Amino acid sequence: MTTTTATPHAYPNILSPLHATLLCGQVPLFLGVLLADIAYYRSYQIQWSNFASWLIAGALVFAGLALLFALVGLFRARGSSRPLTYFLLLLVTWVLGFINALEHAKDAWAVMPMGLALSVIVTLLAIAATWVGLAQPRTGDAR
Repeated sequence: MTTTTATPHAYPNILSPLHATLLCGQVPLFLGVLLADIAYYRSYQIQWSNFASWLIAGALVFAGLALLFALVGLFRARGSSRPLTYFLLLLVTWVLGFINALEHAKDAWAVMPMGLALSVIVTLLAIAATWVGLAQPRTGDAR
């Protein structure tokens, strides 16, 4: 005789499709900022700095909306530190992204090297936040 146990909520923290889209959408935008900053650093063509500014604006919209979803998820969390870690990573990503936007609002010649350094940090934070947000703990095992 085999005993089967049912878990009513095997995946209680799965992201909604909109939340996952917003979360994943920030990564290519922040990565685009980093690539545009590298291109500007190597060529000093001012248009790369302008392009990076627009990408930062889009990335901040995606990250900000994902942050709102994470805040709601933080209130729904029960006894797990993962939602808090995810929320804090997103919050730091958004704040440093905003500081990066202010840095890119300067004259194009004044953006480097601080803009490039901030872009590297924000891109890594966005990747880490997405990783933590999408990595769901599994309860139970399949047999």
